[in-house]
Amino acid sequence: MVVQVKPSVQHSSKMTEGSQQKVEANVLLLGAENVGKSALTVRFLTRRFIGEYGDIESIYNHNDRVDGREICFNIWDSLYSQNSDTQGCVTEKQLRWADGFILVYSICDRASFSVVSQQVRRIRQAKKHAGGVDKVPIIIVGNKRDLQHRRTVSSEEGRMLALSADCGFFEISAAETYHGVLLVFHELLELIRESRATRKGIKGIVRSMSAVFGRRRID
Repeated sequence: MVVQVKPSVQHSSKMTEGSQQKVEANVLLLGAENVGKSALTVRFLTRRFIGEYGDIESIYNHNDRVDGREICFNIWDSLYSQNSDTQGCVTEKQLRWADGFILVYSICDRASFSVVSQQVRRIRQAKKHAGGVDKVPIIIVGNKRDLQHRRTVSSEEGRMLALSADCGFFEISAAETYHGVLLVFHELLELIRESRATRKGIKGIVRSMSAVFGRRRID
């Protein structure tokens, strides 16, 4: 079973890419240690589940077809800093690189849920400070749904965090199902398309206003 909450939707993704044939999406995975970020990534890339990983930070490239269009996913599987001064921090380099974010916590680890809450705030604040659009493509993922007997974070808490931050939300088990992981990445792609359409629309309005007011000054 996969639990899902969608953020508010403003645009249809099928209309956002125009005639572009190939779409690239830079996806940054964040979260505390041992929440299953690498397992989730590898499950998406290979359909296989591998439970144990070392401390390795990697960027993967994966081609997929969504709605008949070729998509190139660039996936940055990040490491979590143990430095007490930077816990929950997202670097400027990561913020500039990413088109969308997947923030992963374990339903068995309340501290990892707090890390995700901090990272959501960090991303929102940084984007706002940089003058970016309000709508940042973020999906919060509660992983390890197969370990119900060890649960310390309820589904309702995950949903409420996502709703309060206008993020997408899934509760899944990367260990048990490929389908849930696939839904996470495809839903993030939808949000990235919507965000690009919004930015394109804003730029078009600015150009139109500049043209109108520019002509008025000349007249």
